[in-house]
Amino acid sequence: MRTLRWGLLGTARITRSIIPALRAAAGHELTAVASRSAEKAEAHAKQWSIPRAITSYEAMLADPDIDIVYIPLPNHMHAEWAIKAAEAGKHVLCEKPIALTVEEVDRIAAAATRHGVVIAEAFMYRHHPQTMMLKQLLAEGAIGELRYIRGSFTFTLNRPNDVRLAHEWGGGSLWDVGCYPVSLARVLAGMPREVFGRAQLGPTGIDEMFAGQLIFSDRLQANFDCGFCAPFRTEAELVGTTGSIRVTRPFKPGASETLVLSRGDDFEQIAIDNAGELYVGEVEDMAKAIHEGTPSRVTLADSRDNTALLVALYESARTGKPVTL
Repeated sequence: MRTLRWGLLGTARITRSIIPALRAAAGHELTAVASRSAEKAEAHAKQWSIPRAITSYEAMLADPDIDIVYIPLPNHMHAEWAIKAAEAGKHVLCEKPIALTVEEVDRIAAAATRHGVVIAEAFMYRHHPQTMMLKQLLAEGAIGELRYIRGSFTFTLNRPNDVRLAHEWGGGSLWDVGCYPVSLARVLAGMPREVFGRAQLGPTGIDEMFAGQLIFSDRLQANFDCGFCAPFRTEAELVGTTGSIRVTRPFKPGASETLVLSRGDDFEQIAIDNAGELYVGEVEDMAKAIHEGTPSRVTLADSRDNTALLVALYESARTGKPVTL
């Protein structure tokens, strides 16, 4: 299989995470970085030893030596540039959230189909062995019937000009980090039938903190919290009729993690070892989808459901009422 040549469509901080993965995964080559600022493109290329700096997004999409673009742009630009990349015949790995409306996801999916390219949302935790083990334990009935899911993802955002504080750019803690516990609950339990959300708004109008409830059935619900005004926290708990599973780092797991399976007074530690670079899984998944034609692990239908759920939570927070899905 031929080497896939990647271009970074932007110089955002998150590229620091994808660059090592591109260099660790076999069959991938980081070829170029693009920015609207020649100075930023050249500085990023020099800092990360990227062969070429390109001084516009359009020029990168027109470059025949680029096969895939990685989009780390502000949230409100994701759909626009994913569609433009597809129209240019480029495959796309787009940072989450891939879009801010269901209609945008539909337009992305239509462009991917029309131009025969792979477009995937970059939920890196979905590819980690820890997530696979959680799904396996539930399928095996390790904790009986799943009855409750709890998740949290918070950190302190103290950069006053950060794009995540701009309401008109799709800022907010739910879009940025709340999407992770929402995604995990949906991956494990399917789509909820009803959601309720409460937001604590900051001076720029974005949700600095958000708490939500997802109702899947009369016997299963999930609760989560996320935010920019609390210490770094990532954790999850799955509660069943015969036991529970605690996950210390569900959304940013390392190469080695430990799940704690509890049944009454009995505790079992389940080691997740040798997972490798966190972001390698999504890179390898892209290659498999491109070379073999298999669906991405995070399909656009999957992304559509997650986007619909996040939009519903925001609507609930705005109206103060539950939203039925």
